[in-house]
Amino acid sequence: MTTIIAEAGVNHNGDIELAKKLIDVAVDAGVDYVKFQTFKSNKVVSPFAKKANYQIKNDINEDDSQLNMLKKLELSEENHIELISYCKLKDIKFFSTAFDMESILYLNSLNLGIFKIPSGEITNFPYLKAVGKTKLPVILSTGMAKLYEIENAINVLISFGTLKNQITVLHCNTEYPTPMIDVNLKAMLTIKESLGVAVGYSDHTLGIEVPIAAVTLGATVIEKHFTLDRNLNGPDHKASLEPNELKEMVNSIRNIEKAISGNGIKEPSKSEKKNIQIARKSIHSSRYLKSGTVISESDIISLRPGDGICSMQWETIIGKTINKDIEKFSMLSFNDFL
Repeated sequence: MTTIIAEAGVNHNGDIELAKKLIDVAVDAGVDYVKFQTFKSNKVVSPFAKKANYQIKNDINEDDSQLNMLKKLELSEENHIELISYCKLKDIKFFSTAFDMESILYLNSLNLGIFKIPSGEITNFPYLKAVGKTKLPVILSTGMAKLYEIENAINVLISFGTLKNQITVLHCNTEYPTPMIDVNLKAMLTIKESLGVAVGYSDHTLGIEVPIAAVTLGATVIEKHFTLDRNLNGPDHKASLEPNELKEMVNSIRNIEKAISGNGIKEPSKSEKKNIQIARKSIHSSRYLKSGTVISESDIISLRPGDGICSMQWETIIGKTINKDIEKFSMLSFNDFL
């Protein structure tokens, strides 16, 4: 069954009550995890780092500093404890992504049991080393990465304690929103085949089509940003699903899982067997036939229902002699012939 992660990220806008509302939405949608982001702003960016273009576009604050933007979006340790408690109350798994070394240690102390590595840290050796040392399962996002960079990151994780069979690599594109032409979903299969790891997909497109398609291709994890309202101010809202869309995505994925779960044998399903006789045809008389009539092709016709002589026996019937009078449109049986 596909693990579905609802990425609240920083869409709480620094408001703990808004964060709780996001958890409520995730619960209602039926996801497996609700995920936030854990960071100390001054440990992530320098005071001189500029916002990405999508951040400038989606954040109406005039300040173009990443640092000042992120400071407003930090969750304190107290916030984490409160949100974890709220998740337990609502029976959903809390999850978060660490963006700096201090946050790795903090999240590890919370015993969440799993680490999510964001795309931007895939070339951060000390970060990867610290995560590897936890020896916990890892989900690795790969936006902006080339295949060899993913392989290098996996090798670092393994060399410091992560088991390869506990690594899931998410194909990803780090543009918010991602243009459909840039999704390159086939790359997920390349990662799986080339690196021998479980794969999934972290989606930043608008809509729900691509995550669903990823599941049909074998994604074991789906991650998708969501928000209460795309019109809210903040860097990630515009590329996020609204509550009804998140729920629709989850329902669609669960339906797709059922649809691709068959045994692969082409045979009548349990539900359709009852329709075989109704939908198929069998051989009937096309006119009134007297006893002793030798059947020619013009004497018979294929009609529903299909519980008589199968129409594939058509040529077997031609030339046989009728042993009794038969009304027009009567279903024929082998007992009707000499």
